[in-house]
Amino acid sequence: MTANRADRHILLTGAALVATMNGPSNGPGNAAGEELTGAAVLVSGDRIAAVGPQAEIARQAPDETQRVDLTGHVLLPGMVNAHHHFFQTLTRAVPAAQDASLFDWLTALYPIWGRLTPEDIRLSTQIAMAELLLSGCTTSSDHLYIYPNDVRLDDSIEAAQEIGMRFHATRGSMSVGESAGGLPPDALVEGEDAILADSERLVGRWHDPEDGAMVRVGLAPCSPFSVSPDLMRQTAEMARRLGVGLHTHLAENDSDVAYSREHFGCTPAEYADALGWTGADVWHAHCVKLDGDGLDLFARTATGVAHCPSSNMRLASGIAPVRDMIDRGVPVGLGVDGSASNDASHMLAEARMALLLQRVGRDAAALSAREALALATRGGAQVLGRTDIGQIAPGLMADLTAFDIRGIAHAGAGHDPLAALIFGAPVSASLTMVNGRIVVQDGQLCSLDLPPLIEAHNHAALRLVGDL
Repeated sequence: MTANRADRHILLTGAALVATMNGPSNGPGNAAGEELTGAAVLVSGDRIAAVGPQAEIARQAPDETQRVDLTGHVLLPGMVNAHHHFFQTLTRAVPAAQDASLFDWLTALYPIWGRLTPEDIRLSTQIAMAELLLSGCTTSSDHLYIYPNDVRLDDSIEAAQEIGMRFHATRGSMSVGESAGGLPPDALVEGEDAILADSERLVGRWHDPEDGAMVRVGLAPCSPFSVSPDLMRQTAEMARRLGVGLHTHLAENDSDVAYSREHFGCTPAEYADALGWTGADVWHAHCVKLDGDGLDLFARTATGVAHCPSSNMRLASGIAPVRDMIDRGVPVGLGVDGSASNDASHMLAEARMALLLQRVGRDAAALSAREALALATRGGAQVLGRTDIGQIAPGLMADLTAFDIRGIAHAGAGHDPLAALIFGAPVSASLTMVNGRIVVQDGQLCSLDLPPLIEAHNHAALRLVGDL
């Protein structure tokens, strides 16, 4: 992607609805905020310059402005994916892991992941990001916690820069292998001094703390059952010293909770709090089994949660208490999770699953369509510590997506086109813009040539699983 020109202007006009998502991501009220008809959005450089009535905004547009007609579309802020494992696109639907819960699933896949190469990381990063962009997602976190065969997080960051997605790369790690009572094979764990040294190197090399940053780096020891308390504590201290976010898996299922009680004598939430892993700079994936005290702790400390409904269902982990989280004021975003436990990277589909899963676990009003979209946009931004994305407002980054509602998936739903995006079958985005650049146009990825990328990715996947 070429550098963004400050004098570049794009006018998005004609949309059936502009959903600003500037309402509260948690709490009462319309979670979607202002829903505008007859509105246009003017983008100047990498930011949103103006939002308002079409005629008024059109008059503000300079003569050389590129005009994009969104007749029949719903325009949204780009969605924010708060948890993923890009490398797992290479191990979708592996037979040995298809019908397993978390620990057995991991045990089946660890040996395969041990064959990953730097080129595999580059391929899987671009495939995962392409799939996300085509679903209207403009910012993604990724949790890379396995580093065999000279793999580095740099491989993923460099690949991301080619495709043009806003990226929160987290330096994951595993340091407690089977011989020390952990779950991963000893061959796949790293020394803790090496983990900490590489973490500091990566922050210094890649992390951009500024407003509008395209790359940020977080620190992310994998889980309580694969790293030591010392590494968790030292990582938290380093993250606060360097000013970066903290991320891990927590309270994912009953076995996860049992491990914490057996090895640490406390609940996962208590364990996290004791080691410095609560606060507005921390977000935990899953939290399916957080108890009431844990929910109150997270609300009190503004600790974030990445809710991963499809993965939680796929691995039979349970139903996360998202309604309770929202009502208590816990920051909540959505994550598609790894593509070996979902097995997709479609944010609109994930928002739909979030709505349906809360309803099957509680009642028909447990989560509204607008609340689900708020989790996928502004909620995810909040969890990642971003105030510059996640809604459509002047001065924020020009991360936008549009969905065509004239097709069969939304036939008969014109009375509420925004809710139709969630209640209807998930569709691909017609347009996705990141940092003021159109990266998906007319439903096609613009920044990379997909067919050869898919072919290379499929070849790598077959090699990893042993079919070549």
